[in-house]
Amino acid sequence: MKISEKITQFFKYVFLWIITLITLIPFLWIWMSSFKSNKEILTSALALPTEFSFEGYIDAFNTAPLLNYYMNSIIVVVTSTLLGVFLVGMAAYVIARFDFKFKNIIFVTLSVSLLLPITALIYPIYSVIRGLGLYDTRSGLILVNIGLGLPTTLYILRSYFLSIPKELEEAAYIDGSGFFRTYLSIMIPIAKPGFATAAVLQFILGWNEFLFALVITDSKRVRTVPLAINYFLSQFSFDYRALFAAIVIITIPSIIAFVALQEQVVDSLAAGSVKG
Repeated sequence: MKISEKITQFFKYVFLWIITLITLIPFLWIWMSSFKSNKEILTSALALPTEFSFEGYIDAFNTAPLLNYYMNSIIVVVTSTLLGVFLVGMAAYVIARFDFKFKNIIFVTLSVSLLLPITALIYPIYSVIRGLGLYDTRSGLILVNIGLGLPTTLYILRSYFLSIPKELEEAAYIDGSGFFRTYLSIMIPIAKPGFATAAVLQFILGWNEFLFALVITDSKRVRTVPLAINYFLSQFSFDYRALFAAIVIITIPSIIAFVALQEQVVDSLAAGSVKG
């Protein structure tokens, strides 16, 4: 290996380590702080805890309705992820594979929300949810989460469908398979990495969604975990140990979802980068 190649490789590793540390240090600091006492956090924020105490986690569950909010988040996010990926996947398949009038206009219309500031959507979405009688319901949150994830899911799945050879589905049509059977039995199994990527991104988006969960809900009965953090800050802001413990508890599902499906996510992004 030439000296210039070694130098290039060295700087690649340095760059990757810098990015990794920038990503991990904030979470590691929060995780370590969740085992400290309030006094340790305030007097030596960067030091390791003198002893590992789980009292912060006990306080987090005792002082905030985390379990209730957690269950609401699981119901809302899992349902919106499954429905969103399946329904938008069909739209992406049709846009990627069939030619029809106004195809590009429909695609741009479905994607335009990526260009709009999220604050511009608050009142229209609030009015629609009110009009449908879905205010302060899990169904309303599910509907909003599907809509927020629609453009990203559409882009990812359309790109992945474009990377699949047409001969596979043409053979299925010749054998007498219809649209839905071809989509369910042929396209979905082949496009699993694309669906996994879209599902992970939709899951993380829904799990961390705060603004609309605050605007279109009013009771603890349906509110989700991001609002539990807000409740935590407003009522117990002096208890940093419990706050950090709650943040760790809340972020764990997103990390598990990404780690479990990271191989499919990488494969899908590589396939999508070929077709664009």
